[in-house]
Amino acid sequence: MKIYRYSTMVVLLIGFWANGTPAWGVSKEMVQLMTQVQNLQDQMTKMQQSFNERMGVMQHLMDQNTDSMNKVAASITAVQGGLEKLQTDNGGKVDQLSGQIQSLNDSLDELKARLAKVSKQLEDMQASQQSVAAGQAAQQAQQQALAQAPPPDVLYNNGLRDYNAAKNDLAKQEFSDYVKFYPNTDLAGNAYFYLAEIAYKTGNFQEAVTYYDQVLQNFPTGNKAPSSDLKKGLALIELGKTDDGIAQLRHVIQRYPRSNEALQAKDRLKKLGVSTTAARAPGE
Repeated sequence: MKIYRYSTMVVLLIGFWANGTPAWGVSKEMVQLMTQVQNLQDQMTKMQQSFNERMGVMQHLMDQNTDSMNKVAASITAVQGGLEKLQTDNGGKVDQLSGQIQSLNDSLDELKARLAKVSKQLEDMQASQQSVAAGQAAQQAQQQALAQAPPPDVLYNNGLRDYNAAKNDLAKQEFSDYVKFYPNTDLAGNAYFYLAEIAYKTGNFQEAVTYYDQVLQNFPTGNKAPSSDLKKGLALIELGKTDDGIAQLRHVIQRYPRSNEALQAKDRLKKLGVSTTAARAPGE
């Protein structure tokens, strides 16, 4: 774990913000992010110290078990040598020595099992430490990326400007960055809507449906919800899912009866030659 490297990175980031402050200034959120990064560094240092202590204890246990196994193996070798000699000189003690050898072998097997258990615990600790360290590193990288991202209003306005200028690729990247860095703001629903519109304009109707669903599911009361409802229905029709598209357009009329979206839905249903309302089942 290269703690000093991350500490140096934090110092460089602080120096960057102190000497090269952007035009919009260092916001409160950026200061908080810098504090969070430093806290992460402190936590990782403590975790590394704790892990090193545990590793030392486990290594000591493994060394003890290894020494014991070596001693037992040496004893077995000596007894086997004695057994060979006794077989030549005195066959009467063979059974006694055989019992001793069996006992030693049993002890050796027990030590091997203990060593395997300790080794497994050590491997689990290493895997757990690596997993935690990877999670901390990913969180730190995300925090650093967020700290370097443009402020939400700047990023959103840039995306809207490029969208209106028909710079679809650039606008898509900017709106994608917005929902990545600021997914819970009020304007995130708008950003998803414009991503859907870009996909719709370029003929990627399945992707458009996915983005419209993001608006409807996560921002159902947002100002882009009615338009997303309507455009999802149109996109489904373009995909050949006519029945689903018709049901979606009827839903728009029912939910927003006095809206401009409802008028557009009625007009499209009329062109399709279908009713604006679903037929009632017999007995209703």
